[in-house]
Amino acid sequence: MLSIRLVVDPAGVDTLVLPVRPVEGAAQPVDATAALVPTCLDLPAELVAEAGALLPYLEKPGVAGTVNRSIRPLLTPSRLLLAGVGTGDEAGWRSAGAGIARAAVRESSITIAIPVDVDPEAVRGLAEGLWLASYRFRMAASDTGPAAPPALAEVLLAVADPERYRAALDTARVVAESTRFARDLTNTPSSLKTPAWFADQVIAAAAGHAGLTVDVREPDRLAAEGFGGILAVGGGSAQGPRLVELSWRPAGARTHVVLVGKGITFDTGGVSIKPRDGMKLMRKDMGGAAAVIAATIGAAALGLPVRVTALAPLAENMPSGSAYRPGDVVRHYGGLTSESTNTDAEGRLVLADALAYAVERLEPDLLVDLATLTGANSVALGKRTAALYSDTDELADAVLSAADAAGERAWRMPLPVDYAEYLGSDIADLYSAPTQGAGSVVAALYLREFAGDLRDRWLHLDMSAPSWSEGNDGELVKGATGWGVRTLLRWLATQPG
Repeated sequence: MLSIRLVVDPAGVDTLVLPVRPVEGAAQPVDATAALVPTCLDLPAELVAEAGALLPYLEKPGVAGTVNRSIRPLLTPSRLLLAGVGTGDEAGWRSAGAGIARAAVRESSITIAIPVDVDPEAVRGLAEGLWLASYRFRMAASDTGPAAPPALAEVLLAVADPERYRAALDTARVVAESTRFARDLTNTPSSLKTPAWFADQVIAAAAGHAGLTVDVREPDRLAAEGFGGILAVGGGSAQGPRLVELSWRPAGARTHVVLVGKGITFDTGGVSIKPRDGMKLMRKDMGGAAAVIAATIGAAALGLPVRVTALAPLAENMPSGSAYRPGDVVRHYGGLTSESTNTDAEGRLVLADALAYAVERLEPDLLVDLATLTGANSVALGKRTAALYSDTDELADAVLSAADAAGERAWRMPLPVDYAEYLGSDIADLYSAPTQGAGSVVAALYLREFAGDLRDRWLHLDMSAPSWSEGNDGELVKGATGWGVRTLLRWLATQPG
């Protein structure tokens, strides 16, 4: 991962990045309404004058994430990058970090001059943007082409007081590492990413952090303990399902949060098979499990004082002679039954088991699930926004606030009481996937049934659309986004110990 260091007096700077902000109320055309931000570096007057003279000729120089380059042959520094930071808040600096990472992709080392009065949160945003936008997932034999790893290996942040920003940079590093881990898990092809493989990755990652424990339930144990939903969905595959339970239990913790993530390592749709185009990206159908696992590891790395348990129900949904069928009745952990109406609505079946287990056995104070659950999520909210469901205003507002601070969008959706009637089955407790419409809403209502007595402390995030990016967009790169890790870590950091 890119090295980012705090320095006071950088020497031998070849590539210098200077921050630029819009000028409020300026009369000039929009592209010229920007000014350099004074930094901690004592820059030569001629360099400051040169940069200032360039601004009126640049495209949107103060807009957050916009980076303009100036080449200075035979001068030092020989390359100058003018990076827009918007209003200078954390979000603006995060966008700037992403823009700088892309603009400096061919540099080996750059120095970013930081304003004297900038808040530590801004440095956190800058570092997160740099680390996340420089992420690459590669399995190719060659490192050439548009997806090749960037040459940029080192970023020096020139600050007046390194200790003021040390904690913010350390936090950004953990958040970025956790998000990148979730991206790695999600990007890995399903030919490798079996439920057993995923469980092994969790065990290996947890081994690096004191205080984390892992319990993996394999098929025989799942059957003995009554996890009928996980077994049904995984029954058509030669790769047996798993339930991974990852626990962070700091001494003295008074609050216990359980995070549940959908972990379908590949989804063909089962007997209700998807068309080819619908399967191409189904390696991402375990993005929720990746997010809750990575966030729990991040909580341990940050030493958060809250107890966190992540549950990742893992299965591969395949068609075969042993696959479950439309019309089958599945008995979940705890006894509730579901009539399967569509084997391509499999994620909610594995989540139902994990939610019921969490309520009965783990007794959490708060219960949150993340899932790449429905295509209806993107129809309603587009590609960058998750759908949030909860009956509790306080919990919903806290997670929405964390998502906003983290730069991950979410929008609260309704849970209409009358829609719950759609779940009624003639032969089971519930239909798994009613056909009346409102797909994302009804899926959330279904999951709420398994929250039992904790439904007033339960929250569901349908993050199917924002779990994947079709191209570079801010701190996102093409492929898995790791959506939810940053939001969960922000939210967990607000919980009392």
